[in-house]
Amino acid sequence: MLSILLGALSPLLMLFLCISFGFLLNKLKLMPESTATVLSKCEKYLFMPALGYATFSKYCTVSTISKNANILMYSVIAIFVAMIIAIPLSIAFEKHDLNKRNIYKYALVFANHGFMGNAIVPLVLGGQEHLYKYLLFTLPLHFLTYIWGINILTPKELRSGNTLTNLINAPLIGMALGIVVGLTGVQKYMPEFVINTMDSLGSCMGPVAMVLTGFVIGSYSFKSLLAQKKVYIVTALRLVIIPIIILTILTLCGANKYVVTLALFAYATPLGLNTVVFPAAYGGDTKTGASMAMISHVLCTITIPVIYGLLKLI
Repeated sequence: MLSILLGALSPLLMLFLCISFGFLLNKLKLMPESTATVLSKCEKYLFMPALGYATFSKYCTVSTISKNANILMYSVIAIFVAMIIAIPLSIAFEKHDLNKRNIYKYALVFANHGFMGNAIVPLVLGGQEHLYKYLLFTLPLHFLTYIWGINILTPKELRSGNTLTNLINAPLIGMALGIVVGLTGVQKYMPEFVINTMDSLGSCMGPVAMVLTGFVIGSYSFKSLLAQKKVYIVTALRLVIIPIIILTILTLCGANKYVVTLALFAYATPLGLNTVVFPAAYGGDTKTGASMAMISHVLCTITIPVIYGLLKLI
């Protein structure tokens, strides 16, 4: 049990150290205020697309898709369960302010399955082949994030009439190109320097994402972030209760332990930064999202290894 816990804890501590570096860069004023904007754009337009492309171009074939089709089915089941839990609970957390209620709703449905999940899976499970299967599992989550999640974080009066336009974004385009290259077999004709470049850019995604997280958290005072009492309940739901419910239901639905493990890394990761970035863009509440991000990123270094260790023992 101890070796399992340490195996899961080590990569999390590495990422947490990156968060600490980002936090210190902000607090010590070693980087300009625009750093968060620059890093987030690098993530969105360069590192995440490169990671998706590199992974799918190598492992996405007709054979692997047919073998792993059940992963997508279980992912949809997990999403359905998360939404059933999140929607009524968000109303209980915030009855009057719709925009704030939507922050809680988003936080309860979506963990940091992109930045954090993509970084943890290769480190804990070992290798890009596992990352490919994880990306397959989270593909429906990505679609839901851009079709519904980002929409609810945007004030009603500012929402776009056609939410499908949100799907035209760099990370999904990167994955789509990788799928095409993988299915057609074009990868074997690619120059080696192109493959190595995409691999190198993709490997930057995890550390840079964590530095960005720490930098954003560093913009707030600890005291103000720790004073948000509801956040502790949401964090417990996000890191422990909702993941356990989802893992239990997937197991009852016939999912094997490997698929359940993928679900763990998709739903037991901490809250991401969308609940900070999008409200900030429209002058909304950012303190709630920043508080959840800080507290959940700290506590996940305990909760993820423990749940992962228990799952390995069952």
